Amino acid sequence: MQANHNYSRISDSYLFSTIAQKIAAYSELHPDKNIIRLGIGDVTQPIVPAVIEALHQAVDEQATTETFRGYGPEGGYDFLKETIALHDFQELGLSIDSSEIFVSDGAKSDIANLQELFEKESIIAIGDPVYPVYIDSNVLAGRLGDWDETSGEWSELVYLASHSDNNFTPSLPTEKVDVIYLCYPNNPTGMTLTKEELQSWVDYALEHESLILFDAAYEAYIQEDGIPHSIYECDGAEHCAIEVRSFSKKAGFTGLRLGYTVVPKALTYQGKSLNHMWNRRQSTKFNGAPYIIQRAGWACYQEPAKSQIDENIQYYMDNARIIRDGLEEVGATVYGGVNAPYIWLKTPEGITSYEFFDKLLEDVQVVGTPGVGFGPSGEGYFRLTAFNTRENTEEAVERLQTFFREL
Repeated sequence: MQANHNYSRISDSYLFSTIAQKIAAYSELHPDKNIIRLGIGDVTQPIVPAVIEALHQAVDEQATTETFRGYGPEGGYDFLKETIALHDFQELGLSIDSSEIFVSDGAKSDIANLQELFEKESIIAIGDPVYPVYIDSNVLAGRLGDWDETSGEWSELVYLASHSDNNFTPSLPTEKVDVIYLCYPNNPTGMTLTKEELQSWVDYALEHESLILFDAAYEAYIQEDGIPHSIYECDGAEHCAIEVRSFSKKAGFTGLRLGYTVVPKALTYQGKSLNHMWNRRQSTKFNGAPYIIQRAGWACYQEPAKSQIDENIQYYMDNARIIRDGLEEVGATVYGGVNAPYIWLKTPEGITSYEFFDKLLEDVQVVGTPGVGFGPSGEGYFRLTAFNTRENTEEAVERLQTFFREL
């Protein structure tokens, strides 16, 4: 046997595992310090009562022969898929149906596994900065070339840089690429694309026969009009795009694990149906999300759960506003936080993102995520999350204001 050498090509620990290790080391030295964590995007509000009720009912169903459920369909139960198709797409006038929806145990799994649909030699383009899973999953599959320690880039990866100079809207590739990863509302910057801007990416993909993998995990947080909730709002997207969504942040399912991927039947490459390929992949390697969890997902679209979930989303977006306003009050430069629960903070001049992480932890015991952990264009920035309690958010802002005033 030989170990997969690609594991030696990625860092020893995942970005958020590295952060956790730093926090643990600091806490061991300073057990009396109260650390406020605005780093990892984990929710803090409990699952809403109506969904809890659906969970209890589904558990009870497992206790009798008449209602017991064993193995379910790998792609998800029809009761959930049809509900998703109706509320997330058909109500927007989109023609996505249940046979194009594949329920899973979360967006992270799907976005990492979708790379199995294309060949190792495929040219990959990725928005930068970006959720680390996009890159790591491709490296583990043997793609992206060699790592350049000096530049902090992979030699065969096409970086689509997002920064203040382009208003965090990356330019289209100047070369032909095979696969494009896009995430909007964006993690980590919290920025969005207009429908016209997203349409330009669809037009590029159609012209160059490229595949777009569109991560819409945060679409429920969009507040402004004119921002697309789905890539399928763009003309022709069903011929070039796969969309991934999540219940984790929308409904607080980070501990339950539920998501889904849309693979349109119209999406074909070299005469092959990606819908059929993804179905074959899932039926081979995945036994389906648990029935109990899918029932909870179904409940998210019903009243009163839907309204209760909307209240939680507004709670987090109010936190985002508090962070954004509080930082702007002391002259900090911030982005995002309007249509997404993330604030993208520019670090003080001359301080790297990891140095800023260490200073905040040491000086005011507030934790965020170093921007460079999301890619080379993230250097000089810092991600803060609105996923915390109101009390902790307000306390963190006061500490951050003290930090900036003393610079």
